[in-house]
This record gives sequence, C-alpha cells and structure tokens, in this order.
Amino acid sequence: MIFVSQSTDGSRVEYRDGKRWLWLLSVAAPSVPLVAVALMAATGSMFWALLPALVYFGLVPLTDLLVGEDPHNPPEEVVEALAGDNYYRMLLFVSIPVFYASFFAAAWAVGTFALPFWAFLALVFGTGASSGAGLTVGHELGHKQNRADQWGAKIINALTGYGHFCIEHNRGHHVMVATPEDPASARMGESVYRFAMRELPGTAMRGWAMEKERLGKKGLGYWVWQNDLLQAYALAIVIAVALMSAFGWIMLPFLLLHHFIGWLQLTQANYVEHYGLKREKRANGKYMPVEPRHSWNTNHIVSNLMLFHLQRHSDHHANPLRPYQALRNFDDLPRLPSGYPGSYALAFIPPLWFRVMDRKVLAWAGGDVSKTNLDPKSARHYLSSSQPL
Repeated sequence: MIFVSQSTDGSRVEYRDGKRWLWLLSVAAPSVPLVAVALMAATGSMFWALLPALVYFGLVPLTDLLVGEDPHNPPEEVVEALAGDNYYRMLLFVSIPVFYASFFAAAWAVGTFALPFWAFLALVFGTGASSGAGLTVGHELGHKQNRADQWGAKIINALTGYGHFCIEHNRGHHVMVATPEDPASARMGESVYRFAMRELPGTAMRGWAMEKERLGKKGLGYWVWQNDLLQAYALAIVIAVALMSAFGWIMLPFLLLHHFIGWLQLTQANYVEHYGLKREKRANGKYMPVEPRHSWNTNHIVSNLMLFHLQRHSDHHANPLRPYQALRNFDDLPRLPSGYPGSYALAFIPPLWFRVMDRKVLAWAGGDVSKTNLDPKSARHYLSSSQPL
C-alpha cells in the first residue's frame, strides 16, 4: 500500500511501508509457547519446554545482532494517513487471542502432562515472558481514548493480572518519567533486582491511588463496577478459577509464577528504558518537559517488529499518542546496546550491565554525575570515583 500526501511546497509525497507485512511478526511472536506445547504433545519430548526461553532470550538477540538496525522514518506528511490505516490497529487486536492461546496451551500442558520440575519451570518461565510482552499491546491500546481500545488493553492486561498498568503508566509514569520520584524509572547504580523491589509495589500503589482519586471526583467509592482496575482484576480471577476447576490446584503455582514472570518482563522493560536518565529541574522547582533524550532508544529491527516498535521509546514518551507504526528515530538519542531481549539478558548480570551502561549514562550527562538519576545507595561510589563500575 502506498501512502500519498503533499509537502508544504505542494509537491507529491509517496511512502510505502517496507515493514507493513513484517509487522505480522508481532502477532506471531507470542505463539512460541503454543508451538512448544504442540511439539511436546507430538513428540513426547519435554525438552521442547525450553523453546520459548531459547527463542526470546537467545535467538532474538542473535538475530538483532546479525540483522542490525533500521533508522528509517516515515515522511511526516504521511503520518496522519499512516495512523489512520486500521491494518496496524487490527494487528494489535489479532495478537490478543494469540497470547491467550499460548497461555491456555501452557496451562493445559501443566495440568495434563507429567512434567519434570525443570520442564515445568522452563515452560512457565517462557510463557510468562511471552505474556509479559502482551503488556506491550496493553500499552499501545491503553494510550488510545476509544472504548474498544481501552477494553482491549484491559483484556490483555488481565492475562498477567496487571490491571493497574494502563492507569499508572498513563497518569503516573508519563508524568514523572526520568525523575527520582518515579518508581518506574531506574536509577544509575540500581540493579534490576533492587529496582523490581521498588517498582512493583510502587507502581501498584500509585495506580490504585490514582483510580481511587478518579472515582472520588465522580462521587464514587472504590469498590464499584466502574473501577477500571477491578474490571481487569475480575477477569484475571475468573480465568484463574476456571483453570483450577479444570485442572486442579496445580494451576495455583502455575498462575503465581506465570503472573510474576510477566510482571518482571514489564519491570525489565521499565528498567532499561530510562536507566540513569534524569530531567533537570527549572528554577521554579518543576521538571523540564519530557524530551526524546530522556528515554533509551533502539532501532534493532527484529525485536522492534516483535514488540510493536516499543523500543522506539524516545519518540513515544515525547509524543505518547503517536501510533507505533509512525514512531521516529532521531540521531542524537541515547541508545541501548541491543534490543530489549538482549538488554534484559545483560541486565540479569548487574556488573556487566553497569560496565556497559554507566559509561553511556555519564556520556549522556556530559560526565556530570549530578545530572543523572543516581541511586542514593550507590551515590558515594559514583561521586568518589572518576570511573563507573
């Protein structure tokens, strides 16, 4: 499909999205656990339980490295037409049943196969990672204002029992991003493990408080059907009850681990997206507006195609209503060393993460540690040393 518009001087502008059909990878990516379960059932080999983790954290970073990056932007003149093409929105909705199919397939395998403990852990880990990526779809739909998109976001967020995500993300994280006050912005010197202990409860409490405030302004209490958080939580509970009725109490550890790993997947994304970056305060005590430079960016093609361009995070935070297919790259952005899956793997080992990323943060800050979002527990080390870890 060719998008046509006119430039300011009246000349014709034509654009063909070379990745139009490649975006189907975002729909196919969450099917990996489903494929793994099908192969386990067909072959009787439990080693296929390792497939999702190997694909997401092995094959994808490798292909990112081999295929490289795509810095290309669509012409600004065609962005409105590109945003109005329902094909891209349809892909978001089509991906939702794929995520659920993989989740239910894994639940069926856990409930009916005689899984060794290691295979149980491997399958739950891979499926939880896949379902956690479903929050990317909730993220994209949750930024839209129409009812269908909002309900699509609630349905996919319920997959991991993360009903507070959209409210907290839109009204909390986007307002306070890249500041020490934001529990979803990682600080330099803070490991992903310590960040998770701060981010998970912090964002949940902020989301609950914001929804309580919203309902209060309407003269409503918290425990009402209009509560957007409770709607998603209720769906998650219905799913849990149905699975335990069908397969027994083995579903309880499955669901607890699956959901927790899904939450950690989002935590890892939040961790790498703003690590160490800080907005400066103005003389009046207010933070400067959010700019593209306040988020880490990456143009790695394969992982971006798998995550609906989430990794072009810099433009997203500067322009949160801009649809994924129109997000732009800028030349002067802070850049991650790999796509998100590779960056997650690096963050698993904090000394390696610090060695790679702290130099990047300091370069971004012009060598001035005081301009970074610095972890208070690590401040003495960074302020007393001329070299980062």
